[in-house]
Amino acid sequence: MSALAYVRPEGVDEAVALVSGDPGAAFLAGGTTQLDLLLKDQVIDTTTLVDIGRLPLTGTTVLDGDILRVGALTTMADLAEDAVVTERLPFVREALLAGASIQLRNMATIGGNLLQRTRCRYFRDRTVPSCNKRSPGTGCAAITGPARMHAVLGAGQHCIALHASDLCVPLVALDAVVRIQGPDGRRTVPLTEFYVLPGERPDIENVLGHGEMITHVDVPLPPRGTRSRYLKVRDRASYEFALASAAAALVIEDGTVTRARLALGGVATVPWRAHDAEDMLRDVPATTEMFQAAARAALRDPYTVPGTAFKVELAQRTLVSVLEDLAGLAGVTAAAS
Repeated sequence: MSALAYVRPEGVDEAVALVSGDPGAAFLAGGTTQLDLLLKDQVIDTTTLVDIGRLPLTGTTVLDGDILRVGALTTMADLAEDAVVTERLPFVREALLAGASIQLRNMATIGGNLLQRTRCRYFRDRTVPSCNKRSPGTGCAAITGPARMHAVLGAGQHCIALHASDLCVPLVALDAVVRIQGPDGRRTVPLTEFYVLPGERPDIENVLGHGEMITHVDVPLPPRGTRSRYLKVRDRASYEFALASAAAALVIEDGTVTRARLALGGVATVPWRAHDAEDMLRDVPATTEMFQAAARAALRDPYTVPGTAFKVELAQRTLVSVLEDLAGLAGVTAAAS
């Protein structure tokens, strides 16, 4: 095992200075994914861990009555029990409780959840030589190997690694904004623009520069009367990552969809905002036929390999099921099939 330094700063400015001034340094908070990669899988080459776990970045605040500001070090468990989340953001709470185990949710932070690394088996296995995300230019072993837990949207010949977060799916649907502090000051980035599609550089996963840290996440609260739900399909009921998931927030008035916010998880290289599906549901009757058309639009032009082709239909069915549930049509598709 290589030598590893550990420091615990007193404030955000000090933490940013410590990491930005050392190319081998990295932030450490909840620690679950990062320590796995560093100590067990030996995938990353961090030489100094800057522990930010005690910085004052916890808790939530409602701003101007319509934005929930979440501290980056708030745990998943605490956010799931937040009164505003329970009342106004039920699908965010469902996503939090569907992610990880109870023990992990008590440790894992919101910022860490947004930055968790892919569970792609080829990325995490250093004996696999072909991984463009770990070693750019070496190829992608997942394309020709077993790939049941990989992406069909935002994927391509260079990488099909999946983004694993449940929480990010409803946050993307809500147009959440990430607040960042770094050596050049503070900035904000919409979550829909925070993640980077793999393209020819799968090793670049988001817009953070070295030394920049997430301090807060601003979550717009949907209009009252909005119905929302998060549904996760997985191989087992206990701790498991999604084969497909869908987050939806609808406003339905007199049987017509007047507002729709949709996103998919478990099928894409980034949390996937389903803009095409939202366009299909603008001012249309809330019917199963319209929901099926929207689901087909959401999965348009997938990139599949033999192990992932099943995910296209699975994701469509998952999205339709969520929409039917919100419209009070639950069971219609199942009864008709």
